Amino acid sequence: MLTNKQKRFLRKEAHRLKPVVQVGKSGVNENVIQTTKEAIEARELIKVNVLQNCLERKEDVAHTLAENIKAEIVQVIGNIIILYKESKENKQIELPQ
Repeated sequence: MLTNKQKRFLRKEAHRLKPVVQVGKSGVNENVIQTTKEAIEARELIKVNVLQNCLERKEDVAHTLAENIKAEIVQVIGNIIILYKESKENKQIELPQ
């Protein structure tokens, strides 16, 4: 569980990032989950773009993705979801205590 201080730090770090995963009309499926797993293992902090034609609510997409890849939701703002998961092999981000 991330503290508020850690979430603030991660939001600041994510500000410069571009979305690497897009969730479209078909919603969260196995392909989206697998792509998200690979991206978050490589980068630790990612943005997910929920397209306007997605039939699911953004909050539901965020919770489904976070649950399936065992990541933390940093923020859901507009159509963007920010997810964080500490990488096992490729640790890049040092969280404040």
